[in-house]
Amino acid sequence: MGLPQGHPYLGLQVLLLTALNCLRPSLNLELVPYTPQITAWDLEGKVTATTFSLEQPRCVFHELAGTSGTVWLVVAFSNASRGFQNPETLANIPAFPRLLTDGHYMTLPLSLDRLPCDDPTVGSGGIPVLRVGHDHGCHQQPFCNAPLPGPGPYRVKFLLMDTRGSPKAETKWSDPITLHQGKTPGSIDTWPGRRSGGMIVLTSILSSLTGLLLLAFLAASTARFSSLWWPQETPEQLRIGSFMGKRYMTHHIPPSEAATLPVGCEPGLDPLPSLSP
Repeated sequence: MGLPQGHPYLGLQVLLLTALNCLRPSLNLELVPYTPQITAWDLEGKVTATTFSLEQPRCVFHELAGTSGTVWLVVAFSNASRGFQNPETLANIPAFPRLLTDGHYMTLPLSLDRLPCDDPTVGSGGIPVLRVGHDHGCHQQPFCNAPLPGPGPYRVKFLLMDTRGSPKAETKWSDPITLHQGKTPGSIDTWPGRRSGGMIVLTSILSSLTGLLLLAFLAASTARFSSLWWPQETPEQLRIGSFMGKRYMTHHIPPSEAATLPVGCEPGLDPLPSLSP
């Protein structure tokens, strides 16, 4: 006994129902017309070799204010973003190690109450950004925001999930984001002929100033030590024949002997004439 002719279509119907069940979360997922982008604030290091800074998705999911949930950041290599499948439960959220194997991961969960529509710079004094790849020591955490392993390029999007882990809304994928790359010492061109005219002029000016400073130092040294090389004229009172010294007192005659000499017999004096007949 064979199967009725309509039975071959039964298997096709089962496949269609299965596909619809798989696509049902995607059909219920709301697409928010927002594209993540690098922050527009004038900040140093918005894009580095391992990180990049995004503007926070404030007032992006405000129309879903009645929904309680968490906003996740999905990071993927540019060529792997099309193959990313939104997780259906919290247990299926891909962690950072999946980036090197599957090309994508999720990180930086934020509750909706932390993303209000108020001006973020009023009262806080800070600039609200999401710095992707900023946590250097979080490799053991479940949803680590570890430094990115290479220049990319990367694409990101925001995904809103409810408390059970079911996706409710998502944004568009960002444009490709390429990180900065350092140059190896061997690739740096040091040939002076490729320098700009301004750099050559600046180098010439600095060289001239160095030469002038050296000449000034030599002149100051010459003036300082010229007195040692060419002595000045000796003062008049120190010339030979005009020396003026103090009286020299002899010390070889004992005081007792000097006191016994009669008056008028001091050494160097003529004896006084006698007045006796």
